[in-house]
Amino acid sequence: MVVRKDQLEASLREEHQLIESGRLKEDSPLDTSESFSKLCEACRRGDLKSCQEMITTEGVNINARDRFDYTPLILASLCGHYEVVQLLLEAGALCERDTFQGERCLYNALNDRIRNLLLSYDYSKSTDPLQPFAAHITSLLTREQPETSDLQVATTSETFNLHKFILSARSPYFHRKLSTAPETTTWKLPSAIPPQAFAIAIKYIYLGEIPRDIGGGPGTGFTEDEILEGIDKISKHLEIRSLWDGILEADDRRLTRQHRQDEVGRGQRQIESWFRDNVLRHKTVVDTQKVDDIRWDRDNGIFADVLLRADETVGDDDVDAGEKQASTPPVRDATGPLNGIPVGPMSNTLRTPSRARKARTSVLFPVHRAMLLRSEFFLTMFSSSFKEAQNTKHLQIIPIDCSPEVLEVVLIFLYTEKADVPLEIAVDVLFAADLLLIDKLKQRAAVAISTLGNGTMSQIPPQLDPDWEEPEPETIDIYDVIRAGWLTRVPRLEEFAARYFAQRLESYIDEEDFAELIRESAGRIKGRQETDSIELIDDIRYYLSERFRLRFEDAGLEEIMDEDAQVAESHTDTLIDIKPLTNEHLRSSDASPKREADNNTPDDEAINVRCKPHGEAIATQTTSDPMMEGQIRTLDGEIAGDEFAGDAVNYQILLGKIDGLLDRLRLDA
Repeated sequence: MVVRKDQLEASLREEHQLIESGRLKEDSPLDTSESFSKLCEACRRGDLKSCQEMITTEGVNINARDRFDYTPLILASLCGHYEVVQLLLEAGALCERDTFQGERCLYNALNDRIRNLLLSYDYSKSTDPLQPFAAHITSLLTREQPETSDLQVATTSETFNLHKFILSARSPYFHRKLSTAPETTTWKLPSAIPPQAFAIAIKYIYLGEIPRDIGGGPGTGFTEDEILEGIDKISKHLEIRSLWDGILEADDRRLTRQHRQDEVGRGQRQIESWFRDNVLRHKTVVDTQKVDDIRWDRDNGIFADVLLRADETVGDDDVDAGEKQASTPPVRDATGPLNGIPVGPMSNTLRTPSRARKARTSVLFPVHRAMLLRSEFFLTMFSSSFKEAQNTKHLQIIPIDCSPEVLEVVLIFLYTEKADVPLEIAVDVLFAADLLLIDKLKQRAAVAISTLGNGTMSQIPPQLDPDWEEPEPETIDIYDVIRAGWLTRVPRLEEFAARYFAQRLESYIDEEDFAELIRESAGRIKGRQETDSIELIDDIRYYLSERFRLRFEDAGLEEIMDEDAQVAESHTDTLIDIKPLTNEHLRSSDASPKREADNNTPDDEAINVRCKPHGEAIATQTTSDPMMEGQIRTLDGEIAGDEFAGDAVNYQILLGKIDGLLDRLRLDA
């Protein structure tokens, strides 16, 4: 059907009025804020760390557009930053082929690798990242095993098995009722309200969609008007007026979709608020030796039905202090009424976790099985005949092999779908998510490591980067990261570690730990043959060539990267006295000053060499044209005529160091 011009104009005018009134949100609104401008700039430059920080801490709308009509995803695709594109898509960036912005993104993608990523991505998840969370909450209404409900509502035709904590979080009416009577297990629906109306209201509370057909008619006992009147009454009674607004907007698909997204977001925030005010507020620190003596009544004010235990640890130097503290009188670590929450030996302080220390205290988290079922580990546990699945007078205590800080991150994800993983514990969160079979959290932890842990890596040389700053000290152990990637089967971390090593290879190539890592990588191939390559070495070589090639392609000097070329001969006019790399070169004397190989100096930083009055050579950092103010030195201390020639020699030097390491380890790769 062809729409007439006047009909199209009327539709666009109505849509514009809805956007101006605030009833309808624009998919890509104009954003001129400073934070959004910083995100766009980070996407242009390929700065993974800044992108991650802007998304997680600043809460920037990643689907907004700048004053040039560019979205962050378009900028990252256009500039060829694959990892940034992947990060944006995982964070909910939109790329739908049937939309103008989506087609722009695909058309402007710099290469086929990025274009294929955009085409293969699950658009439904990018459009509504909270859909898995909402789907789990809705599924609790129909899930029979394992049983997690603690409140029954009887109607004339059916019985609803509900969850007090969800009702309390989503409905102010239930919050007041259950706060005064937490032991309530049944509730009877007034006969004046049709069961169909109550079913729609309950499904709405559980983040379900409003049905287009509300029921009623012959055989149901109620007319459609009576059901609508019942929905109006129950929405007022339970104080969920947005339900009635959704009924009124059911005929407009765009308004219905937006109302659905807004309600899921509101529900997520309500459950998060309830979780923080109740579960986290009532977490309890106890002496590990006395944790089995703790008794939590099943009828408690926060409706918890299981306790998760994480052991805190202290250093050997603090053992005496811990014993003194254990002898002090017990204190409460919660405010407000007890509501069935126990009083026992508790502590007001948490200690820094460490695997190498002896456990002295434990933290108990009162939680709900209904939310733990998002983990396949807990779903299997509670569906079995294990003792943890049995209902007892007092709540079961289930130990989890991780620190309290890590367990708290896990619980926040299960209850809210949020995963702001601090880099300091990201590897531990990765292992915990792998243990509990929470794949999505495992991927979130991997993203945190590969972005926040990106350190000083940049695809722009420091000399050409006006925003380059002195790098901060590294906060991750790259050896732990790559081993964690191997153990948890996360290819993203393996690729990240290889790229990390390639960007700093001159700092790691001579370390014994690096040699041991190469041995481990070679040993991961069972029945290894002499013709088998080493995966880590292959990846490092690839990213090493990428590290230098990025600069040569734009300058038209790609032929410099030909590994078989005779570098010294092709640059006789620009290179001076190129010699094979030896340990003596790396330990050059004062008469042959070399570039400092520490974390504070970028790999390809220009060095301006000049002399002091008494003839001693000194090296200073410069960001100006090295050809105008000084000379470029390679990794072996020799002089190169320009930075491109120097990088070509450095590339050959590093490849030679890799071959030398393999010969020393007697490995063929």
